[in-house]
Order: sequence, then C-alpha cells, then structure tokens
Amino acid sequence: MKAYVFPGQGSQFVGMGLNLYEKSSQAKELFEKANDILGFSITNIMFKGTEDELKQTKVTQPAIFLHSVILAKVLGEDFKPEMVAGHSLGELSALVASEVLSFEDGLKLVSKRALAMQKACELQQSTMAAILGLEDSVVEEACSSVEGVVVPANYNCPGQIVISGEVSAVEKACEILAEKGARRTLVLPVSGAFHSPMMESASEELAKAIKETEFNKPICPVYQNVIAKAVTNPLEIKENLLAQLTAPVRWTQTIQNMVADGAELFTEVGPGKVLQGMIKKVDRKISVEGIQEL
Repeated sequence: MKAYVFPGQGSQFVGMGLNLYEKSSQAKELFEKANDILGFSITNIMFKGTEDELKQTKVTQPAIFLHSVILAKVLGEDFKPEMVAGHSLGELSALVASEVLSFEDGLKLVSKRALAMQKACELQQSTMAAILGLEDSVVEEACSSVEGVVVPANYNCPGQIVISGEVSAVEKACEILAEKGARRTLVLPVSGAFHSPMMESASEELAKAIKETEFNKPICPVYQNVIAKAVTNPLEIKENLLAQLTAPVRWTQTIQNMVADGAELFTEVGPGKVLQGMIKKVDRKISVEGIQEL
C-alpha cells in the first residue's frame, strides 16, 4: 500500500514552492488564491524572502502547508494515497490531501492555528529540547519528576524525543537526562512549548474555527498524531486535530501502525527530507521517497 506523509514546521527553506509556481498554471493559481486568503504575499516570502522572515510561525506554517498541498494537487492522477499522515502541522496538509478539508478551509485553519500558537508563545516563556539516545520511558519519567511544566511533545523515532514546557523545567529535565546517559540534549531555537499544556490558550482559540469548518469523510484512512491510528470519522478527526495542540505527536507509533496495516512505500510530499530520515530510523526495511518539486 502507498502511504503519503506531510512534513511539519522546520522543513522550510527560501525558494520553496517556486518550481511549482513557475511550472504549473494550476499551482500558480492556488498560490495567488493563498495570497488573497492570507491578506499578504506569502509567495514573496517563500520564493525570495529572508530566512528570518520565513521563520515567523505565522509565515512558516502556511508556507509548508502550501508547498505540500499544492504539490499533491498538481500531481493529479499520480497522487493516489491509500493512507496518509502528517507530522504536527503536516496533519492539516494530510487532511486536505485526503479531501477532508477544502484547500481554502485548510489554509484558513492553518493560518488561525499559526496565529493562535504565536500568541500563546508570547504569553509565557517556554521552549522545547531534543533528547537523543534514551528510551521513551526514561524521558517520560524524568519529565514527570521535574517541578513545573515539561512533557514529551514529539515521539519522532526510536531514541529521539522532543520535550516541551517552561524554560526552567525543560532545562532541569535536560540536566537529569544528560546524567541518565542521553547522547545529546539540545534546546531548540523555537519560540514556544508546542504540543504541551502551555498551548491551551491556542487550543481554546482554534476550537471555534474547527467547530465551524466542514470536515468530510476522507478518501483514505488518516493516521492522526494524537492516537497514532487510522481515523475516517469526520467528528473524530475534528476532536483529534484540536487535541493535537496540547498533546504529543506520536510519530514513531504512527509509522509502526501504518506498516502493521500494510504500508509498503512512504512518500514525503513537500519541503525537506525530515520525515524520510525519521521513518528509516523507525524501521530500516521501510521503503521511503520524497517529492519536493515537479
């Protein structure tokens, strides 16, 4: 079975999507429509902006979404998913690619999500850190032993978990985990504690928008971050998408379940190769490929 996966924040680069814009009239039309919906020229920033401009959450998230979704659309008959998943933000790309959401509604939700998360980041100082070389249970135990808010946020692949929370709590957890033998503890250059209880205000803000948006039955199973299992019920998809802001991304478990359900080839659609690397670390035998341009 063919599985398509969609990247999240961190895969952006200056020049992303330009190849699509120049080679496909359909892509050009969708990019221009996106500029209108967002109320600013995101294509200018994507194609020729600076790295700093592209790093702003309100730009990064729509930019990655647009690159992934427009690419899936212009692939046309060549895009035939039998199952889909997306990492964090990428879950919204997966929902448009599987026809749960329209392009317009997907972009509006991504924009609202990005702005709500940006606002939540500004409310309190928070951060994230990558922990390499430890079992999940060791990381979970260390987080629960620290005073303050710090939780596992991304189960990316075996031996790689990202933790998220208050700056002091994340730093303390990193100290404990270094003592427990972590190969590396690396505080990430992010502005907030994504996928943690510190995103509660963003979740509240996004709830109304998700509730008011029409979600259709997907054309194939969608494996969602929160439960790492296939979902086809539009109401369940809504609930899981909202819960995703404050709950961990269970990517390792998602890939394991997709393989157990018959996935034989994983194709990453959109910028970068991050997911391909993670998937290979989940299981070396898995076949992976990526599509970034036409």
